[in-house]
Amino acid sequence: MTHSRRGTRDQKAFRRKTKQRGPVKDLILIVCEGKQTEPNYFEAFRLTNVDVVGAGADPLTVVERAKEMDQQQHRLGKDYDQIWCVFDRDEFPAERFNNAIYATRKLNKFHAAYSNEAFELWYLLHFEYLNSGISRQDYIEKLTKHLDRRYAKNDPAMYHLLLENGDQEKAISYAQRLLRCYSQDNPSENKPSTTVHQLVQVLNQYKHRK
Repeated sequence: MTHSRRGTRDQKAFRRKTKQRGPVKDLILIVCEGKQTEPNYFEAFRLTNVDVVGAGADPLTVVERAKEMDQQQHRLGKDYDQIWCVFDRDEFPAERFNNAIYATRKLNKFHAAYSNEAFELWYLLHFEYLNSGISRQDYIEKLTKHLDRRYAKNDPAMYHLLLENGDQEKAISYAQRLLRCYSQDNPSENKPSTTVHQLVQVLNQYKHRK
């Protein structure tokens, strides 16, 4: 008990010192299903208070990996304020996709930035409203047309290409519009849909403060 009270006092003292040096930024952890596409996109925000990790795992494993990382960092004295799990529906079993989303809803400070079916849906919404399911090849062809260059899945320039050629505010509005079309009880059936815009809105708050 004494140790716990001391730890709380130490944390408060640390935060007071940090506040004296400048504005405190929430620490955010983003754990992605993919190892390149999603990490490349979120790393391009260039925020010093954000850690981005590519897990290379299925949705439910992404959540478990995020929990493990949170616990490891807590033991090192680094507590994340927000933890985002980024994953797609892809070909994963509906049960594991849904359970990953349900798990984040039950965990404090955890959130899911999911896409049904693919992360590229978020990209495409920068250019057009899409309310019907399409194949991965169709995503590639549509993005290639809109970007006026061949779409490459792991392109590290995608964040900037979308800002230059697309409309992020429109993408956020379209994503919100899609979500209003569905019940949130069975996300695996909500195709197409995405909540990536919710994470983007959070990151934009810190980007605009820089």
